[in-house]
Amino acid sequence: MINQRIKAGVKLIEGEALIYTRANGVIYANYRDPPHNRIPKWIVGGDPGAVARAQGELLDYSEWQNLCELSQTNTTLKRLLDKLVTTYYMVKENK
Repeated sequence: MINQRIKAGVKLIEGEALIYTRANGVIYANYRDPPHNRIPKWIVGGDPGAVARAQGELLDYSEWQNLCELSQTNTTLKRLLDKLVTTYYMVKENK
């Protein structure tokens, strides 16, 4: 399964060695040798939730689904989600 959060179409520099590192469930790549090693590391894979957090997202899709499912049995969460959805539509309309 392809993770939609990982940017496709990254053009690699032919013949250049890469270093892969893993941190907090996210796999990064960067070039090993100068002068290309100055290019910042980029995400190449990992746990979807960890990738989402590394890219500044609040939740990944499965966490959002779990939140919605839990709200069906938790009235406080349901009320808060209803307020969130209402606020979202108000902000979206005024944009």
